[in-house]
Amino acid sequence: MTDVFTKRKRSEIMSRVRSRGNRATELRLRRLFREHGIKGWRRTSTVFGSPDFVFPKVKLAVFVDGCFWHGCRLHRSMPASNRTFWKKKLARNRFRDRLVNRTLRARGWKVVRIWQHELLGNASSAVERVFRAVKSR
Repeated sequence: MTDVFTKRKRSEIMSRVRSRGNRATELRLRRLFREHGIKGWRRTSTVFGSPDFVFPKVKLAVFVDGCFWHGCRLHRSMPASNRTFWKKKLARNRFRDRLVNRTLRARGWKVVRIWQHELLGNASSAVERVFRAVKSR
C-alpha cells in the first residue's frame, strides 16, 4: 500500500513519535530484582547514557537492550524496506552503546548489559550477573 503522505510530511509525523522505552522488559527485570532480594537500585538518574537501572552506592549501571534496536547476534533482523537507513541507524546505536560503556567505565562505573531475550525465558543468568556485580563492588 502506498503512503498517503509525501515523504516530507511522513518524516515530520514520524519525528513526533516518542519512545516509551522498553517498559515490559524493564518491569520484568524490576520484578526479578524484588524476587531475588536485590536492593539499592533506582530507575531514574542523571548518569551518562541513561541506564535503565542504577545502583548508585556501588556505581553499577544496568541496561536492558532490545534485540532489534541494539543488534542482538541471535535475533537481529533487517527490515526489508529502507535497508540503507536501518543499517546506519542500528550501527549508530551499537556505536553509542560502546561509547557509553567506555565513558562509564572511565568514570569508575561497572556496566551490565542484558539482552531483551534473556528476560523472556529463564532469566536466572541475567539476574545472577547483576547480583555478582552488586556483590563485587
